[in-house]
Amino acid sequence: MAEQNHVTYHVTDNDRLAHHITRLAGDVVEFDPIEQMLIGLQRAGRIDRTLMVRLQARYLRETKP
Repeated sequence: MAEQNHVTYHVTDNDRLAHHITRLAGDVVEFDPIEQMLIGLQRAGRIDRTLMVRLQARYLRETKP
């Protein structure tokens, strides 16, 4: 879907800020390429936030131990 719509993930200033805040809080949050594409699709308006969260949750359930 991302490829069909020519959507890619680009790191924004807010992404950098969120990364540093979570790092300073002692957490590590790293999105893999699939999660980045979901974010890109949502930012491009191809899917809404609710669908993005549902797809990410399903993806994590299927792939992460």
